[in-house]
Amino acid sequence: MRKFLTIFSICCIIIGAASLMCVTCHLRMLSDHCRRGFGVCVAQKHETCMTLKIYQSNTLQLSYMGCQRFCNNLSFNFNNRTYVHKCCSYDHCNFIA
Repeated sequence: MRKFLTIFSICCIIIGAASLMCVTCHLRMLSDHCRRGFGVCVAQKHETCMTLKIYQSNTLQLSYMGCQRFCNNLSFNFNNRTYVHKCCSYDHCNFIA
C-alpha cells in the first residue's frame, strides 16, 4: 500500500507540474485592475491561455482573460471597435500588466 501511495503521489506531482496555468479576469477596464473573476485557471485538454482585448479609437477599453478550448488568434472590427483575441501556451502568458 505504501508503494502505491508513493507512486500515486509522484504521478500527481508530474501531472500538476505539466498543467498549463492561465490568468483569469472576466472584466478589466481601461482605468483600473481586474473588477471581476481575477484568479488562475488550469487549462484542460485542448485549452490554452487566451486574452480578448477590445479597442475603440486605438485605445484599450476592456479585456478578458482565461482558459479557452480550441483557441484561435484573430482580430476583427465591429461597431467601431477592434476585437483582438490572442492565444498562448506557457504559464501565465496571458497576464496583462
